[in-house]
Amino acid sequence: MNDKIYFATDHAGFELKNVILEYVRDELSLPVEDMGAYQSELGDDYPDYIVKAAREVSENPEARAIIFGGSGQGEAMVANRFPHVRATVYYGGEPEIITLSREHNNANVLSLGARFLNRVEAKQVVKEWLSLGYDSSSRHQQRNEKIDELTK
Repeated sequence: MNDKIYFATDHAGFELKNVILEYVRDELSLPVEDMGAYQSELGDDYPDYIVKAAREVSENPEARAIIFGGSGQGEAMVANRFPHVRATVYYGGEPEIITLSREHNNANVLSLGARFLNRVEAKQVVKEWLSLGYDSSSRHQQRNEKIDELTK
């Protein structure tokens, strides 16, 4: 994967975003772009930042984004409003969901619930998610094409 990884968050995921952005850039040696927030400001609104990363992925579905929030739920909801964006949420639990999100659903945005993950867990999940490809067998592709039709 040579495409840029876009990062975005509000105050709730600010600290974890910075840790994971550095990890992806410095340890995994992947190109990154920070779409904000650039400082922790209580009361900022996640849609203002998430929309920037989601728009980039929407225009280039081969790109990926990692977004952060308290739970990651609202952030994924914003991202999923854009065509070609397939955001999945992870805030702990069975890590196989990360594998399935890539291999079956072709998720290109990972929304992390910063209030529920520590740095070690987040790094493991991000490394796994970024390493996985999409299984474009007919049953997965057919389902994903039906989802794409909904945004036309």
